[in-house]
Amino acid sequence: MQKIIYRIDTVIPDLLDKSDAECYILNDSLDESYCRQVIDKAAVSDKIILFYGEKAVDVCKKYGADGVVVDLGAEKLKEQMENLRKTLGKGKFIGLITRNRKHESMLVSEVEPDFVIFKVWKDGFENVKNLTDWYQEFFLIQSAAWLMEDGIDDKMLKTDFIIKGLS
Repeated sequence: MQKIIYRIDTVIPDLLDKSDAECYILNDSLDESYCRQVIDKAAVSDKIILFYGEKAVDVCKKYGADGVVVDLGAEKLKEQMENLRKTLGKGKFIGLITRNRKHESMLVSEVEPDFVIFKVWKDGFENVKNLTDWYQEFFLIQSAAWLMEDGIDDKMLKTDFIIKGLS
């Protein structure tokens, strides 16, 4: 059964009271006091907090979060990943976004992130479903489907995680 990761783009009171999620991905532009409050509460409730966005790495380090979700593209991926691991330090989770193509999925997997993320829209759903089916057959690295819009049947995707917005 897939595990749920909630993407947070706005302040949500009592966020960590959602018992069906083990991980939350916060937008790096959220208010500092809110981010610190969420991270402090997560520390005592065994929840994982990641950041995404342009400043995700800096914000993760500043607040002491558990890791980041980033899009490094496909150029010089090995060097970028080495720099990212060095910058974040040991024990931080890294989720890498891939374009929805087999070749890039393989390149992203070669640098061994903690999980690979496939963005999913209604338009093109069948292609992403086929890609994630293929990925699950050949790779040991965990995968996530990032639902980019409402109304997507995530039960049809064979990923380890589903990333969905929470409001």
